[in-house]
Amino acid sequence: MSTPAALVIGCSAGGVDALKAVIGGLDGRLRQAILVCCHSRSDSMSLLCEVLARVSALPVVEAAERHSVQSGVVQLAPSGYHLLVENDLHFALSIDPRVNYARPSIDVMFHSAAEAWRETLVGVVLTGGNADGADGLRRIRQLGGLAVVQSPADAEAPAMPQAALDAAGADHCVALADIAPLLNRLCLA
Repeated sequence: MSTPAALVIGCSAGGVDALKAVIGGLDGRLRQAILVCCHSRSDSMSLLCEVLARVSALPVVEAAERHSVQSGVVQLAPSGYHLLVENDLHFALSIDPRVNYARPSIDVMFHSAAEAWRETLVGVVLTGGNADGADGLRRIRQLGGLAVVQSPADAEAPAMPQAALDAAGADHCVALADIAPLLNRLCLA
C-alpha cells in the first residue's frame, strides 16, 4: 500500500476512551485527513471535540456540510447526521434513516470514504456494542484499502470489532495501545 491519504475511525460503546488513546497518540506531523464517527448522544459531540482536542497534537473539529475535507485535521461526524465524503472531497450530511440503529453510521461514512480514496484509505474499527462499521470495512478492503481492527479481547465492548473481523477480516488486529503507533508508521513511511 502507498502512503495513506486518509484514515476513517469508527467506535461506539467505550469509544471515548478508545478515541482518546488513538487520537492522543497520533503524530502531529500527520498530513492525512482523519474522519471519526462515534455513536453518541446528540448533545455530546461538541464535548467530544473538546475532550479529543485536549489530548491531540492535531486540530479537532466537527465536520460541516459542503466543507472541504482537511488534511492533518481530525474531523468528527456531527450528531444526528450521516457523514459522507463526496468524490470532490467535500462533506455531505444526511438525515436518511438510521443504519445499524445509528445516525451517524460508521458504515455510511466508511462506504463513501472507500469510494473517494479507494486504495489510499485506512479504516479503523474500535470498541462498540453493535455491527456498525463491519460492512463499511469490508468495502474499504474490496477497494484496496487497509483494515485495522482493535482486538476484541482488548475492547471494552467487543461486539463491533468482532463483527468487523467476521465480515471483513483485518490487515492488522491489535490492542488499543498499538493502534496509534501503527497508524503513525503507516502514515509517516
